[in-house]
Amino acid sequence: MKLLLSDDDRKHLDQLISETEKRTKTQIVLAVVKRSDSYVEIPWKAFAMTASVAGMAVIIISLLVNYWVSESDILIAITATLLAGALVALASVFVPAVARFFLSGHRAEEEVRHYADSLFLEKQLFTTRKRMGVLLLVSLFEKKVVILPDTGLSEKLSQEEMQKIIKLMISYLRKNELGKAFEVGLAQLSAALQDRVSEDDYENELPDNIIEEEGV
Repeated sequence: MKLLLSDDDRKHLDQLISETEKRTKTQIVLAVVKRSDSYVEIPWKAFAMTASVAGMAVIIISLLVNYWVSESDILIAITATLLAGALVALASVFVPAVARFFLSGHRAEEEVRHYADSLFLEKQLFTTRKRMGVLLLVSLFEKKVVILPDTGLSEKLSQEEMQKIIKLMISYLRKNELGKAFEVGLAQLSAALQDRVSEDDYENELPDNIIEEEGV
């Protein structure tokens, strides 16, 4: 798989992870995935919606023109309607921006959250001594971010604070600045947590390497 972060970004983020963990006495894992689900319904949705709009446009035009049409005119109209639907459906397969247009925000958030939950368990991020792990996951296709804290941190990070961090990160994802999005996320996590954790000695319990996956 082609790496999603450059070597320079990875080295810079590795250093930031280490610094942030020592400052906050937490265990932070960054993860980036290309997409969290295959969304097999998108091409069909794209076809249906486009064909419906094209068909409605044909009807409105025929009413405005107000003339008797031949069988060949009707056949051309039907063909154009189906062709428009097929072309947009095909574009939704190969052009992420088109596919996202037909993906509901709720569906995307749900699938990215499921992927984050699965990754948290798969990588056993719950094994830290005081349950102080936190997963910061970016899903590129959906342009979504999930912050998943373990039980030792759940009361130290409010939903409002996490949503603020997510909103800031998404603003950089929309500009395709993945490294900067992670950098801002780490800085905001540090600011939110550094005064809310115990003064125990820091021990690095989880790997610092950034997880990069193709996804579904």
